[in-house]
Amino acid sequence: MTDSNNNSRKSYNPGAAGRNVNESTFVAPCRIVSWNRPFTWLRRGWSDFRAVPRISRNYGFFVFVISALMAWLAWAAGGWVLLIVMLTGFVFVAPLLAFALYSVSRQLAIGKRPSLTFTLRAIRKPFANAMVYGLVLLIVFLIWARAGSMVHIFFPVDSRPSWADIATFLAIGSAVGAVFAGFTFAASAFSLPMLANRDVDVVTAVVSSINAVLRNKPAMIVWASLIVLLTLVGMATALLGLIIVIPLLGYTTWHAYRDVLDVSAWDTLPVPQREKEGD
Repeated sequence: MTDSNNNSRKSYNPGAAGRNVNESTFVAPCRIVSWNRPFTWLRRGWSDFRAVPRISRNYGFFVFVISALMAWLAWAAGGWVLLIVMLTGFVFVAPLLAFALYSVSRQLAIGKRPSLTFTLRAIRKPFANAMVYGLVLLIVFLIWARAGSMVHIFFPVDSRPSWADIATFLAIGSAVGAVFAGFTFAASAFSLPMLANRDVDVVTAVVSSINAVLRNKPAMIVWASLIVLLTLVGMATALLGLIIVIPLLGYTTWHAYRDVLDVSAWDTLPVPQREKEGD
């Protein structure tokens, strides 16, 4: 990375400074960043979006179509209850939707002109690990969907429920959702870009991500808030906003990963012949 020595990186994890990770290391060292660092990642992500607008919009449109189809199926199968569960459960599958975009930011970082062909070729190697992680997210999503349906029993049955009853229902639903969303965020914040970039197993990537999130709580609270805000904007625009939001979040996540995790001890995954890895 060009600015890997940026002043906002305060320190490495305890025990990780001044050395490389050996093969037996289970967790990638992480850097401690300031609380406002996510805004820098977001600016870099937007720069990547502007650098490849065609790829970004095409990929975003694909995500929009899939999301709209799933929303329609949810509405047809279970009405507004299942639709709300599906939309709130979007957080569990969103990280996978951006998986191919990490290669785009990677190519831009080394001065290459990204193309959809090279992007798809670059994710073939880590695709198996991504699917394993995707299976885990699917299980979490199904559990969340079941939990969301159970929470519905707390919805007031009165024709004119009081605000206190509605507030109780929303509080219970939010608390349950926060548990699932918090775990998913911590596990996904840096693991998928690491899987896309380095020869690492799923467990190591997930544990490294959770460790980095726990050691950067102020910055991660800001980053999670930005993700929620942008996702809400995407949904509030009848999902059309996802055409921009998903690529932007994908690129931003890549820059967050490169900024926080020290993955120098793991081999870089093979890349298409035209692309030479320089980081």
